[in-house]
Amino acid sequence: MSVSDAMKMIRDEEAAYVDMRFTDPCGKLQHVTVLAGQVDEDFFAEGFMFDGSSIAGWKSIDESDMKLIPDPASIYPDPFYAEKTACLHCSVVEPDTGASYARCPRSTAQRAEAYLKSSGIGDQVFIGPEAEFFLFDDVRFANTINKVGYEVDAADASWNTDTAYDTGNLGHRAGVKGGYFPVNPTDASQDLRSEMLSTMKSIGMKVDKHHHEVASCQHELGLVFDTLTRQADELQKYKYVVHNVAQAYGKSATFMPKPIAGDNGTGMHVNQSIRKGGRPLFAGEKYADLSQEALWYIGGLLRHARALNAFTNPSTNSYKRLIPGFEAPVLRAYSARNRSGCVRIPWAESPGAKRVEARFPDPSANPYLCFSALLMAGLDGIRNRIDPGEAQDKDLYDLPPEELAGIPTVCASLREALEALETDMDFLLEGNVFTRDQIESYKALKREEVHACEHTPHPVEFQMYYSC
Repeated sequence: MSVSDAMKMIRDEEAAYVDMRFTDPCGKLQHVTVLAGQVDEDFFAEGFMFDGSSIAGWKSIDESDMKLIPDPASIYPDPFYAEKTACLHCSVVEPDTGASYARCPRSTAQRAEAYLKSSGIGDQVFIGPEAEFFLFDDVRFANTINKVGYEVDAADASWNTDTAYDTGNLGHRAGVKGGYFPVNPTDASQDLRSEMLSTMKSIGMKVDKHHHEVASCQHELGLVFDTLTRQADELQKYKYVVHNVAQAYGKSATFMPKPIAGDNGTGMHVNQSIRKGGRPLFAGEKYADLSQEALWYIGGLLRHARALNAFTNPSTNSYKRLIPGFEAPVLRAYSARNRSGCVRIPWAESPGAKRVEARFPDPSANPYLCFSALLMAGLDGIRNRIDPGEAQDKDLYDLPPEELAGIPTVCASLREALEALETDMDFLLEGNVFTRDQIESYKALKREEVHACEHTPHPVEFQMYYSC
């Protein structure tokens, strides 16, 4: 969509406002709203000034001026505001030079796509994320000097089979690990998910399905694959719609990887494929009908998996999901259709659908950084012809201990992931896609999260040690 097309949509929708949306280093969507009358064709070229010092990990207050450059192709109508509003995803640039700001996640994604083209390996990379989430009716938490704890609840949760309600308890609930996927009345959120999907479709998103997930209160909607930067935009819209439709139903949605103990956590499998000259690069005649390039790509993902964790699993909570026993993809192995390794080759009917699926990411990730890092690891695999080893066509969860010990794993904590990134970041720096300054700033933000978590007493510690 061109600037003139975007301007036409603003007029046709009779938008009173234009919402300028951008993403901070940790993946949170931010915005500033301007009157539609201020937006003309020059606005798209000149951008909008804002205070970058207010965003954690960006500019200091003495150099805080930054500029948002809206992408006309990203325009869509906001489905929730009372006043008609058109929304634009923006990249951040330096106001004096117009150069992309190295710490802007969306600019990183754009540089990653440009690097792919310059490498000669391919022209386009397609991304298909599968982001899960939980829905609760009541969420309470405290983190004060003398009180730390949380409680979540939902009428359809597995733990409410004996709860006394004024209207009676009708009893239809999915049990622990039993949500995949019975029909209503056990699945009580069909209409809510349908509205989420319909809302996404109404603002131009490419969606295809929805269903209840394995855990109690866990759900997933289907995004159709798209190019890297655009798909990161779409995932930000996905989260925005999920949060706001849930809110309208009196529910709370969370993309936190492990909000409840004892049931499956929330992942975000990321399907990836590359095309060159319109040809699917990953289709071939080797294992699982993959090409040699696809196998090398997998080799890059497996070799750099621990460093990737800093971007694909960037929360301390991520590693409460990445533990054995809950279908968690912790083993650095690959196979066709087998879901127990951290990389899978889904079955595909045609060469054009041949893809590689990274199963270890989760939706707490910043999508721009997550997708870019995965691409850079895969391209490093192709450039350096990294052999992924033999495929593991067996249930890795049932391996004997001596065999299991020979398979490397992803990281077990965010601290481990940041340490792995410290020693394995060169593949990200190729083509200045990521910069060393950007990575150091990102690690500093994440170390603050690690420090906060490691220095706060945990309720379980009171249970284990209070009376010692």
